[in-house]
Amino acid sequence: MSSAGPNGPPPEDLTTQARIRNVAIAHFVRDGFQKANMRAIAADAGVSIGLIFHHFGSKAGLRDACDEYVLRVETRRAHAAGRPEMVQGLLGEYLSSPGEYQLLVQYLGRAIQEDSPVAASIVDTMVAKSEEILRAGVADGTMHPSSDPRAQAVLGIVFSMAVLTMPPALARALGHEKFGPEVLRRLSAPTLELFTRGLYTDETLLENAEKAWRQQPMEEDGNT
Repeated sequence: MSSAGPNGPPPEDLTTQARIRNVAIAHFVRDGFQKANMRAIAADAGVSIGLIFHHFGSKAGLRDACDEYVLRVETRRAHAAGRPEMVQGLLGEYLSSPGEYQLLVQYLGRAIQEDSPVAASIVDTMVAKSEEILRAGVADGTMHPSSDPRAQAVLGIVFSMAVLTMPPALARALGHEKFGPEVLRRLSAPTLELFTRGLYTDETLLENAEKAWRQQPMEEDGNT
């Protein structure tokens, strides 16, 4: 089990509840909520299973505590990622404990994969925060306007999660066995180039795509 909780503090610096929560996050990522074993969580946290029930009431209560914590941290990170002056601190947070940083992203991925009741809440909150950041950026002149800020916010979340949960095959394409600080360092400049400079030198691709979509008949999807 990891020697540090999410965001880095060693186990002896954590409260008992926080230590149990952090261990549970790792188990939920690895095994899924349904298969995660409470006795195994208790053993890895160095507590009795009765103490877990004392603090959290039930397995569902423990999951709720994990959800709340991950949502709070990832919302803060989403806010920091949208502010140039805060990116250095966010990068430092990752470099100080990359495994734990990734763990929370993987937790989100697991929740979404399982389509758990809280997954929609987590995603909606993060997308709403990202959209808020995008609109603020447009308002203060630091970002270009988008034809669909909500969809752009969704893409930002997808991109962030994809990068931080890169499978080994993609990491190996960059010469590394697994995702870590060196892979992130390699990806940082090209990512920021994409965001700040764009990729194409004109709007031909965008104009052709918009033209192609206009020529396609629209079908009702139940959401219009």
